[in-house]
Amino acid sequence: MAKQLAGLLAAEVRSRRGQLGLTQRDLADMAGVSERFVRFVEQGKPSVLLDSLTAVLETLGLELRLATRTSQAALTPGGPAAAAGSVKEAQP
Repeated sequence: MAKQLAGLLAAEVRSRRGQLGLTQRDLADMAGVSERFVRFVEQGKPSVLLDSLTAVLETLGLELRLATRTSQAALTPGGPAAAAGSVKEAQP
């Protein structure tokens, strides 16, 4: 799941950056992150810092949304939903 999310984020960030005509350096400077971090996001590296990722997404006019899953895996005790309990509380 994390790999799929990282791949989706990578594609969206690359696409939006291209639409805006920004280089990786431009985006990094505007978002206040390193060019290396932008490269990692665009490569789909799954372990990126959330605050830095949020800065990149905000700079590009993108947002990350969380939604409640209703799949059986999410409802299984001890499954992904149990680990995400604190995330659920943070939703508006």
